[in-house]
Order: sequence, then C-alpha cells, then structure tokens
Amino acid sequence: MNMELSVIGAGLAVIGAGFGIGIIGAKAMEAIARQPEAQSKIQSSALILAALIEAVALFAIVVSLIK
Repeated sequence: MNMELSVIGAGLAVIGAGFGIGIIGAKAMEAIARQPEAQSKIQSSALILAALIEAVALFAIVVSLIK
C-alpha cells in the first residue's frame, strides 16, 4: 500500500511541475510580447525558474521512491 502511494505522489509531482513550467512559459511569452526589448532578461529568468521547478519535482520523485 505504501509503495502505491509513493508512485501516486511521484506522478503528482511530475504533473505539478509540468503545469508550473507551462505557466512560466505562457507568462514569459506574454511579457516578451509586451516588451520585446527585454526578451533576453525575461527568457533567462524563465529558464532559471523552470530549472528550479524541475529540480524540486525530481527531488520529490526521488524522496517518494526511496521507500
């Protein structure tokens, strides 16, 4: 029973990360559309945020699958 819940938790972590990265991408595109001259700053910030979200998701998967 405990392993099944861990797998469900890992799946939720992946789904949550996917939604988070999608929202970051959408908002970054909106910001670039409003201020094209700030594209490089917006893009680098979005990539850093996406990497942080992905790291948290991978950490959650590892922790949930350790048991």
